Amino acid sequence: MEHDVLLRIAELLKERNEIDLQIAEVIDRPMTSGHLGEWVAAQIFDIKLESSASETAIDGRFCSAPLKGRTVNVKWYLQREGLLDMTASEDLDDYLVMTGPVGAAASSRGRTRPWRIDAVYLFDARTLRDDLLARGRLVGTASSVRNRHWTEAEIYPEPTNRRLLLTDEQVEALSLFSAG
Repeated sequence: MEHDVLLRIAELLKERNEIDLQIAEVIDRPMTSGHLGEWVAAQIFDIKLESSASETAIDGRFCSAPLKGRTVNVKWYLQREGLLDMTASEDLDDYLVMTGPVGAAASSRGRTRPWRIDAVYLFDARTLRDDLLARGRLVGTASSVRNRHWTEAEIYPEPTNRRLLLTDEQVEALSLFSAG
């Protein structure tokens, strides 16, 4: 047994637990990538989150034009691997997906996934679901989304998707979470 290594890991986890507690106090939910992603998205994109974090398929609704009133499911993936956890719900209008760096789905051995936002995507949930089903694909956890859909859905840093054009303030807020 490598006691020094175990001690170092225990010390690091105590530090992480303290940081996670501080974040949880700010977002008023447990510190997970899902809850934190929803909170960050709500702040930047003017989303009113559902009162219960356990709502099925819908995390909240956009409060401002041009998407005002549309339901949204928020994801924060620490790496963009081309996969999206999806639902077949008819009640969901959009997915708002924030991702870290692009990378292939592969073994995570020896790698870390930094907490950052390199890109943001806005997918029309029904259009994406219908495309997957038409191609005989399953809709659910880790649904494989074609690269062209990611490109078409991008709203940050490249505003390819014109359904939601970001303000300078939103771009600046997102840049706080970038690699630079």
